[in-house]
Amino acid sequence: MKGVYYPEPWDDWKRKKPEEVGMDSDLLKEVIVFTNEHETTFPRDLGLRLATVMKKRCDDGEILGPTKHRGGVNGLILRHGYIVVEWGDTRRVDMTFSVAKSYLSTMAGLALDRGLIRDVHDPVKAYVQDGKFDSTHNAKITWHHLLQQTSEWDGSLWDKHYSAGNPNDVVREPEEPGIYFEYNDVRVNLCALSLLHVWRRPLPQVLKDEVMDPIDASSTWRWYGYRNSWVTIDGLQMQSVSGGGHWGGGVWASTRDHARFGYLFLRHGRWKGQQLISEKWIDMATTPGDVNPVYGYMWWLNPDRRRLPSAPEISYMAAGAGGNYIWIDPEHDLVIVVRWIDGKQLDEIIKRVLTAIKST
Repeated sequence: MKGVYYPEPWDDWKRKKPEEVGMDSDLLKEVIVFTNEHETTFPRDLGLRLATVMKKRCDDGEILGPTKHRGGVNGLILRHGYIVVEWGDTRRVDMTFSVAKSYLSTMAGLALDRGLIRDVHDPVKAYVQDGKFDSTHNAKITWHHLLQQTSEWDGSLWDKHYSAGNPNDVVREPEEPGIYFEYNDVRVNLCALSLLHVWRRPLPQVLKDEVMDPIDASSTWRWYGYRNSWVTIDGLQMQSVSGGGHWGGGVWASTRDHARFGYLFLRHGRWKGQQLISEKWIDMATTPGDVNPVYGYMWWLNPDRRRLPSAPEISYMAAGAGGNYIWIDPEHDLVIVVRWIDGKQLDEIIKRVLTAIKST
């Protein structure tokens, strides 16, 4: 795309004053003050929090992957690809919880782009013969179901029963695949394992080769699995990664690297002269779900402004517990990454940023 700015390797990122990109400096300063005043209630010791919270669910509370203490509130705003404002430690690598789901979804998109998955409506059983999809119920599950979190898979994975991923304490029998939405990390981890079987190489390596290296991200990000999530594929031991941080692990990255990932999606999968992710996939990933219209393929959407009243309908985001967000706004050519904020204030933050855009 002629005339579009792309940053060079991760610290070589041009800045522009807000007024140079049609924004108000004073109003953006107020955004920074507001985010700093509304820090998440998550304690700094995330491992302790996870163990405490998961014990309250249908789970034994055992943490299976690495955890770390979190940093403080930080963020940055991109307009037209340039850094307009930046605050806090945006180079610090932190856990990002369910932001990992949007990275995982991208692994599925790349598999579709490469022909490793023929159709998202294919049964996963046609690609994965490890016993996880052998039952009559599970054999009906498609990639579409896994990605929209409507699979209703029945079983246990990495010593966690599917009910351990339920958002509440209710243990219920699985519904028919495709008719019920449930935000369930056990089933998301099953999606990660299934994609590992398709790629036949570790997903962090796929992400590095296909996305993070081409967009000149840093070398500091990591994608972890669990101590018991190792499998043998083609005679090689590989770790299946986590699609969230409920039991530790997941994608750990800096705000700056998240911003690059978000900017790649803002540019419809294109980076400089290379189409890294197909526009077709990005359209698919941001199409409202069959059961839950505010959820696509592991991206949160905003139809009828249901989730974020102040944001454009076409905006979408990756979201993680503890107030971790990558928000993408094609209408205003914006990417906002904020970390460790009170999630209830996200709409107000977006409202304030959009107010800072000067009318022309």
